Amino acid sequence: MSNRTKRTALVAGAAAMLLAMSACSAQNPEADNGGGDDVERVYIEAISADPTGLNPQFAGGPIPLRFGFAIIGTLVETNDQYEISPGLAKEWEVSADGLSITLHLEEDVQWHDGEPFTSEDVKFNFEEIMPLQTFGKPLTDVVTAIETPDDTTVALTLSRQYGPFMEALSQQAILPKHVYEGTDYVTNPANMAPIGTGPMMFESFTPGESVILVKNPNWWRGETQVDRAVYPVMTDVNARTMALLAGELDSAVIDPAQQDQVETNPALTLTERGVFRQTIPVSFNTQLPELATPEVRSLIFSALDRDAITELGLNGLGEPATTIFPDSLEWAQNREVDFDADFARDLEAIGEGLDEAGYPVKDDGWRFSLDLRYISALTDVAAVAEVVKSSLEDIGVQVNLLGTAEPVYLEAVYQQSDFGLMLLRNTVGADPSLGLTRWMACNPNRIPLSNPTGLCDAEVDGASAGALATMDRDERAKHFKALQARAAELVYWMPLTWSNGANYTVSSERWTGLAEGTGQTNTPAWADMEWNG
Repeated sequence: MSNRTKRTALVAGAAAMLLAMSACSAQNPEADNGGGDDVERVYIEAISADPTGLNPQFAGGPIPLRFGFAIIGTLVETNDQYEISPGLAKEWEVSADGLSITLHLEEDVQWHDGEPFTSEDVKFNFEEIMPLQTFGKPLTDVVTAIETPDDTTVALTLSRQYGPFMEALSQQAILPKHVYEGTDYVTNPANMAPIGTGPMMFESFTPGESVILVKNPNWWRGETQVDRAVYPVMTDVNARTMALLAGELDSAVIDPAQQDQVETNPALTLTERGVFRQTIPVSFNTQLPELATPEVRSLIFSALDRDAITELGLNGLGEPATTIFPDSLEWAQNREVDFDADFARDLEAIGEGLDEAGYPVKDDGWRFSLDLRYISALTDVAAVAEVVKSSLEDIGVQVNLLGTAEPVYLEAVYQQSDFGLMLLRNTVGADPSLGLTRWMACNPNRIPLSNPTGLCDAEVDGASAGALATMDRDERAKHFKALQARAAELVYWMPLTWSNGANYTVSSERWTGLAEGTGQTNTPAWADMEWNG
């Protein structure tokens, strides 16, 4: 048995032991301190790797968010239907010109260490913490003045409107001024032992083993039934699946290919709520001679079998993309862009088009060859890559699959531009300006996890800027629709499928309410979870 397998088994065993202890307490209500109210109700969710940090302001990725939004509150919240709702700010007012925003905070909120949460904390975050976060910096760049007339009021003055102001605000975890002031914010030890206002409090982090949170008894929203949340580190996806099927876990992300086993277990559900929609798009390296023209890129994209990508690559867990924005962004979606009509998979017509473009089939049986890069650890993307390879072979385009570790992938794509096609699973995000448009807007500095294609277009950039410049949703929608129309003409970044295969699979054996996901994204609905025992 390898060291990794031993470690995974030990962690899974520890999770099972916690469940057993919880079950024993339930069977013997007098076992703890003499009363049924002392039964410890444990929630167990597997994570795939050690978190890079526990404070989502300074640590990216989905794992820090799972802890961060449980421990640290936000001023407002966004659900998976893009509805803004109150958080630590119970109400807000926006002036008619969009240049003044007043936040009214919840009263009598305490930090986990017992200190009061006040408007001074919020001001400190706007001035010091938010500018260090990806979505926070452009938000705070437009804030010219912050006033705190009392402990529960924050008045903001803006130099100009910023379209996704509230959406960006929903992604800002509010940190305690008294813990961070006068320190190096990024290296502050509290980033690995956070103090927040959320329903759960940090207890411990043991690298390679687990993160453990405990109930906040003074949560301002009331009480969660979860006494303890345990996040065992389980790097082996097969081990996560087995533990979930065995009833040792309440929640985990498993491989889409393993969802067939979930379907036969009535206690397990692949969630469709609680997260922003995910997509697997294809990016074209427009610097390659073969991919330099929209005409050829259009033919290549047309050849990609989006139905097979969803059915075979994702085990049917998603929908083939037919538009650039998903249906969940209906308000901003350009329905005149229709992949089925505009990019029909007519292999004969595609072949004729490539012939006319100067790429006939050569003596070796291929028109040309493309390197397809992806991160090998993303098993669903790796499966999609196989279908892309097969799809393009149908039209005489050879594909070399280059699955690598993430650092190698990022260097090859963004530093060396060493790819023909690129696949990556990513989220739609809290707003099109915060998620999708960064993949289409000009990226001259080749910032990772943004447009890798080398293409810059004035119309796309103008539409992207227009959507940022107004908070009026109807006006923003016009800009987004123009952006999609132009992107469909250029064919350089195109969604292949809208996926839910990487969503959490949850068990209802011990907890109900996990599948609803009606509140803030990327964290369980702590107030709605009910213990089954």
